[in-house]
Amino acid sequence: MEIRSISPWKWQDERSYAQAVEAKNVTSTLYVSGQTAISADGVSSDADMQTQLTLALQNLEQVITEAGYECKNIVRLNVYTTNTAELWPNFPILQAWVAKHGTKQATTLLEVKSLFETLSVELEATVVK
Repeated sequence: MEIRSISPWKWQDERSYAQAVEAKNVTSTLYVSGQTAISADGVSSDADMQTQLTLALQNLEQVITEAGYECKNIVRLNVYTTNTAELWPNFPILQAWVAKHGTKQATTLLEVKSLFETLSVELEATVVK
């Protein structure tokens, strides 16, 4: 498999994503449902954005790993939040996670009116191998 990031500009590099991602010779694709700050017991977090983002990333990584995939092969990562202004100060947490895995994914960030129960951030990924 070969993954190629396409970014005609440099400004997106500071935001830890690529404008487009091409994946060639893929043997399988994993479509990961939105991962949030829900505990293993199914309890939705009512914690602050930093705590919820951290737990959502842990849950995302667990699902990807248990499926036999690697986070470095995420080709698309969609971020949904109920409050972009609260997410921005915590965005370095996501950027550090992306850097840790060496991921260069296409990303879309959307502010939505609400998420399930008390949740404030949700991460949806497409992973290849």
